[in-house]
Formats: sequence, C-alpha cells, structure tokens
Amino acid sequence: MTQGRRFIQCDVFSPTPTLGNALAVVVDGDGLSARSMQRFAAWTNLAETTFILAPGDTDADYRLRIFTPTREMPFAGHPTLGSCAAWLHCGGTAKQAGLVRQQCGVGIVEIDVTRPGFPAFTAPPTRIRPMSPQNLEMISNRLEIPGDCVLQAAELDNGPVFQALRLDSAATVLALDSSRVRWPEFKSIGVIGAHPRGGECDYEVRMLAPSSGISEDPITGSLNAALAHWLQAEGRLENAASVAQGTVIGRQGRVSISPVDRRNVKIGGQTHILVEGSVLL
Repeated sequence: MTQGRRFIQCDVFSPTPTLGNALAVVVDGDGLSARSMQRFAAWTNLAETTFILAPGDTDADYRLRIFTPTREMPFAGHPTLGSCAAWLHCGGTAKQAGLVRQQCGVGIVEIDVTRPGFPAFTAPPTRIRPMSPQNLEMISNRLEIPGDCVLQAAELDNGPVFQALRLDSAATVLALDSSRVRWPEFKSIGVIGAHPRGGECDYEVRMLAPSSGISEDPITGSLNAALAHWLQAEGRLENAASVAQGTVIGRQGRVSISPVDRRNVKIGGQTHILVEGSVLL
C-alpha cells in the first residue's frame, strides 16, 4: 500500500529562485526499494532526485541516496545542499549545532549550516589523474577547441568522474556548443575558464554530456568541488573564489569556493524551498 511521504522541491546554487538547479527530495525515504527510488527519479525527470533515510553510521545525522533518471550516484553537490536544506526545513536537528553530517556513497560529508539559506559542504577528496591523450583529442576535436586554448587537462574523481579542461578564458568556455557532445559517448566533461579580474565572478564553469540525458547540467556542485581541489593542488586557489555556471542555458548559477586549508575546500550556494507537500510512494 502506498503512503504519503514528505516531499520538497528546491532550487540550489542561485540567488534567484528558479534560476539554479532543481532538486526533488523525498524526506521520508525509509522502506522504499532501490527500484522504487529509481522509478520515481525517472518520473521526476530532474538531474537528480534524493531520498533521505535513517543513518547507518552513528556519526551521521541522516543517510542520503541520490538518483539521476537512469542511475544511482555515490555523491553529488547540489543534491547534498538541497537535501540538507529540505531535512532542516522539515524539522531535522543536527547532533552538532551548525554542522550537518550526511552519510552517502562516498562516506560522511560535512555541511556547514551556520549561514541560513547558504549551506556549504566540505568537498570529499578528489583523485586527480592525467587525462588520456585519446580523450583529450576526442573532446577537443568534437567541441572544436583550438589546441592553444587548452591550458590543462585531467581526469577528476570524487565519486562522479569528470574529464576536466582548464581553458584560456571564460569567453572560450561560454563559446562551446554543448549539443556536440552527448552521454554515453562522452563522459561528463567539465570545463573552466577565468573571467577578467574585477568582474562579478572569478570563473565560468560548464558541465557537458551529463548522464541525466541532457546536453548540459545547469549547476554542478560535485564538478565545482573537483575543480576546486584541482586548482588547489596546482597552487591556483589561495583565496575564496566565485563561479558562474548555467549562463548559456539561461540560469544564474553561483557557487562559492572557500579554501579551508591547503587540502580542504568548502562549496556553498544559496538554496530555496519552492514546493512542499507529500508524495504517494
């Protein structure tokens, strides 16, 4: 028999509601099978849908399962912030004031909630590997990126795996045609380029060929977390930085990157609760 479960739809990583990345959250996820979760995620047809469950780790406040329309993810950024905001909105109380501990596929992720409406997670570790010459050539050719515009390339893994390119400018990033690359032929391409100094944001980021069946993800917390660790490892992240994402597809994504120390970084953004009710699952 189906039962009513608390349901939230929220908008993450934007100062303007509806211009960020939408997330569906089933707050009462206990008792649902993985098949039911995947079926509901396919039905919502959002980049991700999450389910909050009782923690299996005594250090955690809750456990989170994250689904795209086609598969389960071990970690993702905007689902982490949006689910945390939904859990708090529905009366969740953290064991430690100002800090929520989320259990997910990559372990415990800590979320700083001291700033209302602007949660920030401590990014899980990122494994940085050289990108294969074949992948770099294939991506560059398909996106028609001139060779002298690619400053660096790497494969970044923080649960999701990204083929990451650092390009010569934000303008080059914005000029890319995302329709030229699709999953599964191309696997989650992340591109970053710096804006001129003095502008609103320091970097422009795009995530192309996401597994959710669209050509471009609006705003991607996990990618920004991986890129932040990459910049940090290269000695390019001495101070806090701001990122714009989703510009080309009409979004106003804004991601804050805040170094904690030489190895850790926080990823934050504004989160808005837009829909509240119940869902029969």
